[in-house]
Amino acid sequence: MLADIGGTNARFALTQGAEIGPIEHTKAADHPRAPDAIAAFLSRHTANGPVTAAVLGVAGTVENGHVSMTNSGWTIDSAELRGAFGFDAAHVLNDFEVAAWSLPALRDTDLFALGKQRPVTSAPMLVLGPGTGFGASCLVERYGAPFAVITEAGHATLPAASEREERVIAHLRQRFGHTSIERAVSGTGLENLYEALASIEGVSPPEKNAAAIAQAGLDGSCNLSRSALEMFCSFLGTVAGNLALTFCARGGVYIAGGIAPRFPDFLARSAFRTRFESKGRYESYLRPIPTSIIVRSDASFIGLKAFADRNVVPRSSD
Repeated sequence: MLADIGGTNARFALTQGAEIGPIEHTKAADHPRAPDAIAAFLSRHTANGPVTAAVLGVAGTVENGHVSMTNSGWTIDSAELRGAFGFDAAHVLNDFEVAAWSLPALRDTDLFALGKQRPVTSAPMLVLGPGTGFGASCLVERYGAPFAVITEAGHATLPAASEREERVIAHLRQRFGHTSIERAVSGTGLENLYEALASIEGVSPPEKNAAAIAQAGLDGSCNLSRSALEMFCSFLGTVAGNLALTFCARGGVYIAGGIAPRFPDFLARSAFRTRFESKGRYESYLRPIPTSIIVRSDASFIGLKAFADRNVVPRSSD
């Protein structure tokens, strides 16, 4: 069983051999506990025979196969799943670790390229992105095999590259104290930028959520929303460049999450790529590194299966 579990929705599928079965969706609110949602899914597939293992990607911090989700209240524990469902193995992964595992299998049609650069074969591949929060992971080779490096990059300090950004960060620091990357580069981060820019400019605009800010910025109906969206893209470029240098990610930088795929053309026209490359003496190092948006909606299941293929031993038929 493969599962992609977020704070609001969960998706499940079965895999055997090379194929991934149909993906089924459920709302977290429809089930009090994660095992209840899993049991409901498995009960619809008893004709397929016993499910012997599970790999779950979860939007949260995973420690020793355990994660407590903030938004849904679900707790997921690998040992509990093995006991409850008789799985031989149950792996619980962070969602960006799953995204990293998907990268080698993604095709050009799964991506929206932000430039014409090409990746270096076998070099580290970085995936990052804004959604409810901000995540990042890097797929590297270790002793000839792929290995996903897990990070908490979203909680690193947000960097400024202009006086205007410094003023925005100073405003956010008054609200939050430490101002992390995801205070600006996430869904709520876009709302924070909108509010901070309004305060700096001395205006009182109507309240908007992230979706409304993005839409108003895209259609040009609100100058403040457009400014917030442009700054969002600029910050994303700076952060992506910093992480590309951190991991020497010449295998490419891939933007995941639920936000960037909504406005790929705007991101391509924004300062994102300029800010990505703008690293002084290392601009020439970053210039050849490709950057792309992952636009394939089921890419997480590619990553889940790639992990399963390497880490789950099939049950013997003897």
